[in-house]
Amino acid sequence: MFRTDLAQSMRPMPFLLAIVAGLLLAYLAPFGTGTATIAQRYTYWPGVIVLGTVLGILISSAMVAVFDREGRRPLLMALLTALALTPTGSALVLVATRAVFGMEVMTYAMLLGPVFLLSLAMSGLNYLAERRRPPATAPAQAAASSPEPVRFLARLPFRLRDADIHAVEAEDHYLRVHTARGSDLILLRLSDAIAELEGIEGARTHRSWWVARAAIEDVRKGDGRATLVLKGGIEAPVSRGYLPSIRERGWL
Repeated sequence: MFRTDLAQSMRPMPFLLAIVAGLLLAYLAPFGTGTATIAQRYTYWPGVIVLGTVLGILISSAMVAVFDREGRRPLLMALLTALALTPTGSALVLVATRAVFGMEVMTYAMLLGPVFLLSLAMSGLNYLAERRRPPATAPAQAAASSPEPVRFLARLPFRLRDADIHAVEAEDHYLRVHTARGSDLILLRLSDAIAELEGIEGARTHRSWWVARAAIEDVRKGDGRATLVLKGGIEAPVSRGYLPSIRERGWL
Protein backbone atom coordinates (compact mmCIF):
# COMPACT_ATOMS: atom_id res chain seq x y z
CA MET A 1 0.00 0.00 0.00
CA PHE A 2 2.84 2.41 0.84
CA ARG A 3 4.42 1.85 -2.57
CA THR A 4 1.11 2.53 -4.29
CA ASP A 5 0.57 5.77 -2.37
CA LEU A 6 4.14 6.84 -3.07
CA ALA A 7 3.78 6.17 -6.80
CA GLN A 8 0.52 8.12 -6.88
CA SER A 9 2.17 11.05 -5.07
CA MET A 10 5.02 11.34 -7.56
CA ARG A 11 3.07 13.63 -9.87
CA PRO A 12 4.15 16.95 -11.38
CA MET A 13 1.81 19.12 -9.26
CA PRO A 14 3.73 18.98 -5.93
CA PHE A 15 6.98 19.82 -7.70
CA LEU A 16 5.41 22.64 -9.70
CA LEU A 17 4.10 24.13 -6.47
CA ALA A 18 7.52 23.70 -4.89
CA ILE A 19 9.28 25.49 -7.74
CA VAL A 20 6.80 28.37 -7.68
CA ALA A 21 7.14 28.69 -3.90
CA GLY A 22 10.93 28.54 -4.16
CA LEU A 23 11.06 31.27 -6.79
CA LEU A 24 8.70 33.44 -4.72
CA LEU A 25 10.84 33.04 -1.60
CA ALA A 26 13.99 33.78 -3.62
CA TYR A 27 12.37 37.03 -4.73
CA LEU A 28 11.13 37.96 -1.24
CA ALA A 29 14.45 36.88 0.38
CA PRO A 30 13.13 36.27 3.93
CA PHE A 31 15.12 35.25 7.05
CA GLY A 32 18.08 37.45 6.30
CA THR A 33 18.80 36.07 2.81
CA GLY A 34 18.31 39.48 1.21
CA THR A 35 22.03 40.20 1.55
CA ALA A 36 22.90 37.17 -0.58
CA THR A 37 23.52 37.40 -4.31
CA ILE A 38 20.71 36.73 -6.79
CA ALA A 39 22.42 33.51 -7.89
CA GLN A 40 22.64 32.29 -4.28
CA ARG A 41 18.99 33.08 -3.53
CA TYR A 42 17.66 31.46 -6.70
CA THR A 43 19.78 28.39 -6.08
CA TYR A 44 19.04 28.09 -2.36
CA TRP A 45 15.30 28.60 -2.10
CA PRO A 46 14.02 26.46 -5.02
CA GLY A 47 16.53 23.74 -4.08
CA VAL A 48 15.48 23.67 -0.43
CA ILE A 49 11.75 23.67 -1.22
CA VAL A 50 12.06 20.90 -3.84
CA LEU A 51 14.14 18.71 -1.51
CA GLY A 52 11.65 19.38 1.26
CA THR A 53 8.85 18.36 -1.09
CA VAL A 54 10.56 15.02 -1.77
CA LEU A 55 10.84 14.41 1.98
CA GLY A 56 7.23 15.49 2.41
CA ILE A 57 6.04 13.04 -0.23
CA LEU A 58 7.85 10.17 1.46
CA ILE A 59 6.42 11.09 4.85
CA SER A 60 2.87 11.80 3.62
CA SER A 61 2.76 8.50 1.70
CA ALA A 62 3.62 6.66 4.92
CA MET A 63 1.05 8.69 6.86
CA VAL A 64 -1.73 8.00 4.36
CA ALA A 65 -0.90 4.27 4.27
CA VAL A 66 -1.18 4.06 8.06
CA PHE A 67 -3.85 6.61 9.05
CA ASP A 68 -5.98 7.56 6.05
CA ARG A 69 -6.21 4.94 3.35
CA GLU A 70 -9.62 6.20 2.26
CA GLY A 71 -8.32 9.76 1.78
CA ARG A 72 -11.04 11.30 3.98
CA ARG A 73 -8.88 13.47 6.27
CA PRO A 74 -6.61 15.60 4.08
CA LEU A 75 -6.20 18.46 6.57
CA LEU A 76 -5.25 16.09 9.40
CA MET A 77 -2.75 14.37 7.09
CA ALA A 78 -1.28 17.75 6.16
CA LEU A 79 -0.83 18.58 9.87
CA LEU A 80 0.78 15.22 10.68
CA THR A 81 3.04 15.48 7.62
CA ALA A 82 4.18 18.96 8.63
CA LEU A 83 4.88 17.84 12.22
CA ALA A 84 6.88 14.82 11.03
CA LEU A 85 8.73 16.85 8.39
CA THR A 86 9.74 19.77 10.62
CA PRO A 87 12.74 18.21 12.45
CA THR A 88 14.31 16.77 9.30
CA GLY A 89 13.36 19.78 7.21
CA SER A 90 14.97 22.15 9.69
CA ALA A 91 18.18 20.13 9.58
CA LEU A 92 18.05 20.25 5.79
CA VAL A 93 17.66 24.05 5.84
CA LEU A 94 20.55 24.37 8.30
CA VAL A 95 22.89 22.30 6.11
CA ALA A 96 21.77 24.13 2.94
CA THR A 97 22.38 27.58 4.42
CA ARG A 98 25.88 26.60 5.43
CA ALA A 99 26.57 25.14 1.97
CA VAL A 100 25.19 28.07 -0.04
CA PHE A 101 25.82 31.08 2.20
CA GLY A 102 28.73 29.77 4.25
CA MET A 103 26.98 30.69 7.49
CA GLU A 104 23.92 29.99 9.64
CA VAL A 105 21.12 32.43 8.87
CA MET A 106 19.15 31.04 11.85
CA THR A 107 19.84 28.49 14.56
CA TYR A 108 18.20 25.06 14.46
CA ALA A 109 15.77 25.98 17.23
CA MET A 110 14.79 29.19 15.45
CA LEU A 111 14.14 27.27 12.23
CA LEU A 112 11.59 24.85 13.71
CA GLY A 113 8.69 27.33 13.70
CA PRO A 114 9.12 28.74 10.17
CA VAL A 115 9.82 25.30 8.72
CA PHE A 116 6.68 23.91 10.37
CA LEU A 117 4.52 26.71 8.97
CA LEU A 118 5.99 26.38 5.50
CA SER A 119 5.62 22.58 5.61
CA LEU A 120 2.01 22.91 6.74
CA ALA A 121 1.22 25.34 3.93
CA MET A 122 2.86 23.18 1.25
CA SER A 123 1.32 19.95 2.57
CA GLY A 124 -2.13 21.54 2.76
CA LEU A 125 -1.91 22.84 -0.80
CA ASN A 126 -0.78 19.44 -2.09
CA TYR A 127 -3.52 17.53 -0.26
CA LEU A 128 -6.19 19.95 -1.46
CA ALA A 129 -4.87 19.71 -5.05
CA GLU A 130 -5.00 15.93 -4.76
CA ARG A 131 -8.61 16.01 -3.60
CA ARG A 132 -9.63 18.12 -6.60
CA ARG A 133 -8.09 15.59 -8.99
CA PRO A 134 -10.63 13.07 -10.38
CA PRO A 135 -10.25 9.70 -8.63
CA ALA A 136 -8.24 7.11 -10.50
CA THR A 137 -10.01 4.06 -11.81
CA ALA A 138 -9.29 0.97 -9.77
CA PRO A 139 -7.08 -1.57 -11.58
CA ALA A 140 -9.83 -4.18 -11.67
CA GLN A 141 -12.31 -1.70 -13.14
CA ALA A 142 -9.77 -0.45 -15.67
CA ALA A 143 -9.07 -4.00 -16.77
CA ALA A 144 -12.78 -4.66 -17.15
CA SER A 145 -13.51 -1.51 -19.15
CA SER A 146 -10.39 -1.42 -21.32
CA PRO A 147 -10.03 -3.77 -24.28
CA GLU A 148 -7.32 -6.40 -24.16
CA PRO A 149 -4.23 -5.46 -26.21
CA VAL A 150 -3.87 -7.23 -29.54
CA ARG A 151 -1.10 -9.76 -28.91
CA PHE A 152 -0.07 -9.93 -32.55
CA LEU A 153 1.19 -6.33 -32.51
CA ALA A 154 4.10 -7.31 -30.24
CA ARG A 155 5.49 -9.49 -33.04
CA LEU A 156 5.80 -6.61 -35.49
CA PRO A 157 8.89 -4.45 -36.00
CA PHE A 158 8.80 -1.40 -33.75
CA ARG A 159 8.06 0.98 -36.64
CA LEU A 160 4.83 -0.89 -37.47
CA ARG A 161 3.42 -1.50 -33.99
CA ASP A 162 1.25 1.62 -33.98
CA ALA A 163 0.12 1.26 -37.60
CA ASP A 164 -3.29 -0.02 -38.69
CA ILE A 165 -3.10 -3.61 -39.94
CA HIS A 166 -4.74 -4.06 -43.32
CA ALA A 167 -4.06 -7.72 -44.05
CA VAL A 168 -1.86 -10.70 -43.29
CA GLU A 169 -0.67 -12.82 -46.23
CA ALA A 170 1.04 -16.22 -45.99
CA GLU A 171 4.28 -16.56 -48.00
CA ASP A 172 5.82 -20.04 -47.59
CA HIS A 173 6.80 -20.28 -43.90
CA TYR A 174 6.49 -16.54 -43.39
CA LEU A 175 3.69 -14.00 -43.11
CA ARG A 176 3.69 -10.69 -44.88
CA VAL A 177 1.93 -8.15 -42.70
CA HIS A 178 0.40 -5.27 -44.69
CA THR A 179 -0.07 -2.10 -42.66
CA ALA A 180 -0.71 1.61 -43.19
CA ARG A 181 3.06 2.16 -42.90
CA GLY A 182 4.17 -0.55 -45.27
CA SER A 183 4.72 -4.28 -44.98
CA ASP A 184 7.19 -6.67 -43.43
CA LEU A 185 7.80 -10.40 -43.02
CA ILE A 186 7.57 -12.33 -39.77
CA LEU A 187 8.03 -16.04 -39.06
CA LEU A 188 4.66 -17.41 -37.90
CA ARG A 189 1.83 -19.65 -39.04
CA LEU A 190 -1.28 -17.90 -40.33
CA SER A 191 -3.56 -19.82 -37.95
CA ASP A 192 -1.50 -18.65 -34.96
CA ALA A 193 -1.52 -15.09 -36.26
CA ILE A 194 -5.33 -15.10 -36.59
CA ALA A 195 -5.66 -16.27 -32.99
CA GLU A 196 -3.44 -13.41 -31.84
CA LEU A 197 -5.29 -10.84 -33.98
CA GLU A 198 -8.34 -11.12 -31.72
CA GLY A 199 -9.47 -7.61 -30.94
CA ILE A 200 -9.27 -6.41 -34.55
CA GLU A 201 -12.39 -6.97 -36.65
CA GLY A 202 -11.32 -9.16 -39.53
CA ALA A 203 -11.67 -12.54 -41.16
CA ARG A 204 -9.86 -15.16 -43.20
CA THR A 205 -10.76 -14.77 -46.87
CA HIS A 206 -8.45 -17.41 -48.33
CA ARG A 207 -6.20 -20.16 -47.04
CA SER A 208 -3.35 -17.64 -47.38
CA TRP A 209 -5.10 -14.38 -46.37
CA TRP A 210 -6.60 -12.63 -43.37
CA VAL A 211 -8.16 -9.18 -43.95
CA ALA A 212 -9.11 -6.38 -41.56
CA ARG A 213 -12.66 -5.12 -42.09
CA ALA A 214 -11.66 -1.46 -41.80
CA ALA A 215 -9.12 -1.81 -44.62
CA ILE A 216 -11.66 -2.76 -47.32
CA GLU A 217 -12.27 -0.01 -49.88
CA ASP A 218 -13.87 -1.91 -52.77
CA VAL A 219 -15.03 -5.35 -53.89
CA ARG A 220 -14.59 -6.90 -57.32
CA LYS A 221 -16.63 -9.96 -58.29
CA GLY A 222 -16.46 -12.42 -61.16
CA ASP A 223 -16.51 -16.16 -62.03
CA GLY A 224 -17.89 -17.06 -58.61
CA ARG A 225 -14.96 -15.40 -56.90
CA ALA A 226 -14.36 -12.05 -55.31
CA THR A 227 -11.41 -9.80 -54.65
CA LEU A 228 -11.23 -7.29 -51.83
CA VAL A 229 -9.43 -4.07 -52.70
CA LEU A 230 -7.77 -2.74 -49.57
CA LYS A 231 -6.21 0.55 -48.59
CA GLY A 232 -2.86 1.04 -50.24
CA GLY A 233 -3.98 -0.80 -53.37
CA ILE A 234 -3.60 -4.29 -51.85
CA GLU A 235 -5.83 -6.94 -53.45
CA ALA A 236 -6.89 -9.85 -51.25
CA PRO A 237 -8.61 -12.83 -52.88
CA VAL A 238 -11.76 -14.40 -51.48
CA SER A 239 -11.79 -18.11 -52.30
CA ARG A 240 -15.00 -20.04 -52.90
CA GLY A 241 -14.65 -21.88 -49.61
CA TYR A 242 -14.63 -18.64 -47.62
CA LEU A 243 -17.16 -16.77 -49.80
CA PRO A 244 -20.28 -17.78 -47.78
CA SER A 245 -18.82 -16.60 -44.45
CA ILE A 246 -17.69 -13.32 -46.01
CA ARG A 247 -21.19 -12.78 -47.40
CA GLU A 248 -22.68 -13.45 -43.95
CA ARG A 249 -20.48 -10.74 -42.53
CA GLY A 250 -21.91 -8.31 -45.07
CA TRP A 251 -18.54 -7.55 -46.66
CA LEU A 252 -19.76 -8.20 -50.21
